Amino acid sequence: MNISLLIISIFLVLALYLGIKARKGKDMDMEQFAVGGRGFGTFFIFLLIAGEIYTTFTFLGGSGWAYSKGAAAYYVPAYIFLAYVLSYWLVPKIWRYSKSHSIISQPEYFASKYKSRSMGMIVAVLGSLALVPYIVIQLKGLGIIVSEASYGAISPVAASVIGAVVVTTYVMISGIHGSAWTAILKDFMILVVVIFLGIYIPVHYFGGIQPMFETVQAAKPEMLVLADQGLSQSWFVSTVLLNALGFYLLPQTFMVVLSSNGERTLRKNAIALPLYTLLLLFVFFIGFTAIMEIPGLQGADGDLSLLRLAIQTFDPWVIGVIGAAGLLTALVPASVMLMAASVGLTNSFFKVLVPAATETHQLIVSRIIIIGISIIALIVTITGGEALAILNIMSYSLITQLAPSLFCSLPKINIINKYGAMAGILAGVLIVLYATIAEVKVATFLPDTPHVINDISTGVIALLINILVTFIVSALTKHISMQKTEMNDLDKIS
Repeated sequence: MNISLLIISIFLVLALYLGIKARKGKDMDMEQFAVGGRGFGTFFIFLLIAGEIYTTFTFLGGSGWAYSKGAAAYYVPAYIFLAYVLSYWLVPKIWRYSKSHSIISQPEYFASKYKSRSMGMIVAVLGSLALVPYIVIQLKGLGIIVSEASYGAISPVAASVIGAVVVTTYVMISGIHGSAWTAILKDFMILVVVIFLGIYIPVHYFGGIQPMFETVQAAKPEMLVLADQGLSQSWFVSTVLLNALGFYLLPQTFMVVLSSNGERTLRKNAIALPLYTLLLLFVFFIGFTAIMEIPGLQGADGDLSLLRLAIQTFDPWVIGVIGAAGLLTALVPASVMLMAASVGLTNSFFKVLVPAATETHQLIVSRIIIIGISIIALIVTITGGEALAILNIMSYSLITQLAPSLFCSLPKINIINKYGAMAGILAGVLIVLYATIAEVKVATFLPDTPHVINDISTGVIALLINILVTFIVSALTKHISMQKTEMNDLDKIS
């Protein structure tokens, strides 16, 4: 075993130890398992939400997009900043309602707001569908990081399998507490590694960050501006808006919100997290440096730019530390994702089918679902070949179809009903899946469509159709909702 792989292995064992130890002293019921008894303060909420920023996508996909797509990579911090601004007003309302109704998962929230078990089931399935690509990002990235950082001593598939076993184990034992404890180690490591690499590498090769950009500008000026078509301005704006709306709709982020100990904690994080997000720029500096120093990486191989450049620059022990940080960027987010999907499915399906199920039975089912989702994600990881950023955008395109239903549910009087909400969600999801699988755009059907329209994110187009369908179906079925309300009122009187 080389020194790099040894360091990575030590951190893997440490993460497993911390994840399991987090269970100590906890009377594990569903609320403790899913949302930590709603007891997490500012520090843990900060780490868990930050975990959604510094994932393997950030570590590999962020630098990879800077390497292969250039300025288009800046959509990442742009949408995250906007998401945090929205969260200052949005998430306290969600937390307040969920606290008063003892809600511990996203599907439960929608089912309660729309008084519909079917709505909860749809949201649970959609959340799981959106999370599988996201979990794949973590496992795929983990495999790449460990394999590259170990100088090929372990294969990407073997690394992904080992990582999946570790994260599945401590999630099943400790729930969100395991994620919180390992997040402390992960964020310390990523903070040190990202800042060090982002400063040292441009200085080492070019004498500084400004000379690095000047070199790229002279050799490949197109990398520092948005393209005229494709990843153009309309793509950038639409993708930023789509992802900003979807950030807190991702089941794992939604669950972290519910684990907060109060609204003040959530608002504090909305203020502090944008500053922490600026560290993403250091990841992009690495990708831009790699453009000049390791040219020739094509397609999804652009995700290797950070590690290839680091291996070219540092001794094996440094690569081991970098690999360990990358490993942790996979384990922490993946753990929350697995738990969010399992709890959502348990509450929306198992509890509905077996209403008399005890807390113990629910925990057992949740853990079984965790194993099932891990296996599915591993299969997709091994057989799939999409670049990390594309998988990330697909997840957001799917989950953001919940946005109209969420925002309409916030006022005291909802202007849409469950029929419209469900119809809109299904319409949007089907469009996203069809467009992704068939690889179609607006110009596929209307060849004369200008690029400024054709480049708009497919998820945004699906969202607009979703909104249209939602309001039309709600209007057409308004009398059904009114009749049911009147009948319920009569039942209460009688």
